[in-house]
Amino acid sequence: MKRRAFLQAGSVGAGAAAASSLAAPLYAQGKRKLTMVTSVPHGFAIFDEAAVLFIKMIEEMTEGQLTFDKKAAGELVGAFEVFDAVSSGQADCYHSGEYFFMNQHPAYCFFTNVPFGGTRTETDTWYYNEGGRELHDELGQIFGLKTFLVGTTAAQSGGWFRKEIKSADDLKGLKFRMPGIGGQALGLTGASVQTLPGGEIYQALASGAIDGTEWIGPYGDERLGFYEVCKYFYPIGFHEPGAYMSSAFNLDVFESLTSGQQKIIEAASQATTTIINGDVIAKNAAALDRIQGQGVKLLEFPDDVWDAFGEASSKALDKYMDDDLYAQIRESFETSLKKSSSWIDRAENAYVRQRNRVWRG
Repeated sequence: MKRRAFLQAGSVGAGAAAASSLAAPLYAQGKRKLTMVTSVPHGFAIFDEAAVLFIKMIEEMTEGQLTFDKKAAGELVGAFEVFDAVSSGQADCYHSGEYFFMNQHPAYCFFTNVPFGGTRTETDTWYYNEGGRELHDELGQIFGLKTFLVGTTAAQSGGWFRKEIKSADDLKGLKFRMPGIGGQALGLTGASVQTLPGGEIYQALASGAIDGTEWIGPYGDERLGFYEVCKYFYPIGFHEPGAYMSSAFNLDVFESLTSGQQKIIEAASQATTTIINGDVIAKNAAALDRIQGQGVKLLEFPDDVWDAFGEASSKALDKYMDDDLYAQIRESFETSLKKSSSWIDRAENAYVRQRNRVWRG
């Protein structure tokens, strides 16, 4: 579907028409405040930190020509309504996770991450050098969006459980919070899967509405207090080996900005992702030590559970292959992943194994 044709329909067309009626030269003449809607509360670990840093960089690099009015989940629209708000022109941009919008198009999952997908290095290789960014643009044009990767959680953990997972049978009937393709895969193992915004997870755990959850990792999870309810923590997960957040701009709004402002947004997105990634990794180790001090037991899933995850993930990913764009994006992603992972295993991973064997400093 052509973007302009899509935008002419319904409320999307009305919002886009209102935005496009303001000429670009008028926008460029003075200061401009953009409304950003987000999927988390203000101050939320990692997610909101990335949004705040992204905004700060843009405002400083444009010397105040672009500023933002950031709305937390529920202030203007709900956590999972930010996509529609920006696509329709109700807001100028959002910051969220793309896999929350798989109901719009299933290929959005690849721009957060998919089960048994890429690490940060592998996904960056695909996105910036092997066609991923261009495919993200093609997908966004359907909905009138221009999207950037803005922040990453690094490798995500397997999650928090009230009881130990000793075999794949323990997954059956488990009430667990996990979004995206990973959640769909977990559902195929027999678990009862729910998708909840980050701000609602703790209450669901505390009330017994869910038996466990994944969120991000030690630092982000500690901030939400999951260790108070669940005492079994699995640091290694299958579902998001290097998850990304994104910021999408209404395409007509983005195109109305000057070329310099557009490049600043692009540069700020990449800088934010790099800084947040390092920040999360640095904080995870210390948070993990504190969590263990709260009586939490660290575990790894047994092999038969990993096998169940693998089988279910393949089925979940295959489900959407009748969509041409999804199939194209998946093929591009997996082709790049195979190439980059082969080299990384022979080079970086081999080096780390030898360093850990030899160096005891």
